[in-house]
Parts: sequence; C-alpha cells; structure tokens
Amino acid sequence: MIDVERHGPWAVIAGGSEGVGASFATQLASAGLNLVLLARKPEPLEETAAAARALGAEVRTLAVDLTDVDALKRIAEVTDGLEVGLLVFNAGANTYGHEFVTGDLDRFQQVIDLNITAQLALVRHFGEPMKERRRGGLLLVGSLAGFLGSAQISIYAAVKAFCRIFAEGLWVEMRDHDVDVLEFVLGVTRTPAMERAGLSFDLPGLHVSEPDDVARQALAALGDGPVQVAAGNAKAVEVRSGTDRARLVLGAHEASQRLLPPASK
Repeated sequence: MIDVERHGPWAVIAGGSEGVGASFATQLASAGLNLVLLARKPEPLEETAAAARALGAEVRTLAVDLTDVDALKRIAEVTDGLEVGLLVFNAGANTYGHEFVTGDLDRFQQVIDLNITAQLALVRHFGEPMKERRRGGLLLVGSLAGFLGSAQISIYAAVKAFCRIFAEGLWVEMRDHDVDVLEFVLGVTRTPAMERAGLSFDLPGLHVSEPDDVARQALAALGDGPVQVAAGNAKAVEVRSGTDRARLVLGAHEASQRLLPPASK
C-alpha cells in the first residue's frame, strides 16, 4: 500500500489528467501525498488538480508533450527541490496506428519516444535519488498489447513488450535499494481516450475495467513487482503467453476487429 514515509511526500504522475491518471491523482491525494501532474491538455489537467487540492494535496501542474526535446528540462524545473518518492508513468498511449510498411516512420517514432524514450528519461531522473535515499516507488502502467503482436499497432505492441521487460530488469536492480518497481498491466479500460476512439465496450465476454479500480489495484500492488495484471485480465495474459504464436496472433487479430469501430477496420 502507499505509505507517505516510503513513497512521499511528492508523487509525479505522467499522464495525470484524466482516466486512470486522474484516479491515481485523487487516490494519492487522499493518501496524503502532494502531486506534480503532467499531461498535454491543460484543461483536464487543471480539473484533476482542483479535485486533488480539494482532498488536501498541494499540487503543481505542467502541460507538456513528453516527446518534446525540452520536456525533461521543463519537468526538472517544476520538480527540482521536491522530494519525489513516487513516479507513476501513465502516459503510454498509442498515438499512431497504421500498417507498418506503408506508415509514416516519423509517426511511429513518436510512439517509441512517448512509450520508451520519455519513460526511460523520467525513470532515470527520479529513480537515482530514490536509490540514494533507499526508498521510493516506480509505477509503470503497461498494456495487454505488449504480450502479442497486433496488426495496425505493431509498434505500440512492441514498445509495450519492451517496457515490461525493462520493468523486470529495473525491479532486480532496485530491490536491494528498497525502491519498489512495478509494471501494472491494463486490459480494456473505460477511459475517456478509449471512449473517444469508439471502442465497443459491450461485446459479449469482454472484460472492461474501471479507472478507479485499476488505480486502486496498482497502488495496492506496488510492493509486489515486477509485474502485476489488472483484475479480470490474468487469463488473457496466460493465453497470450502461449507458444503457438501464429494461432494466437491470428485469433487476437480477429477479436480486435470486433472491438474496433467500423471506420478503424
């Protein structure tokens, strides 16, 4: 569980404006942590900040695109002088879905930069002081997409696989320094971003998580790294980890076609 002495007094949430990020913000504020919220869109960012302040937290915000070359510099300016005991990296969205060989390499690079480059930079920046203090937490939000290659999101699935393996190695490195490392794997979650994408949440048999629930589960599991899976998705991980990769990939492709809106097929 979150302990202010171990994971405070400040938490940085990348992707902290809406959906799961907003749930992390309010739950951490309720636990007594102060927050630095990072997101691209200033309006929902300020709405979440106001909700956290109403719970007693001190909150700083920064509207920033994590793929910008000066993003880390700007984040450092906002957080320098703060004792950050928890980093929540919740910013790994898929910003470009396309067949790879006809796609735009620059757009694919943006997916890599957001999910890998920005995550590594923030973990490096905030992780070293945690190691020196011998306390803290690094919570990285992952995706079921990282367990299986998928058409149209091959790069996104690949970066999510990278992030999970990175979290496992980081967990080994930091465990002797009393720093918690956890990748918390999400499945289909009812977030504003997924709703805007037009995903079909009412398909028979589809498990849909709620943001408050997954944030609560992730925070409770922070000390149980390196990888935990949101409730209701363990069987999907088990299936996607099988050895008959052709059958699994094709089966998942057919299922994803039912999930996506008609215009995306």
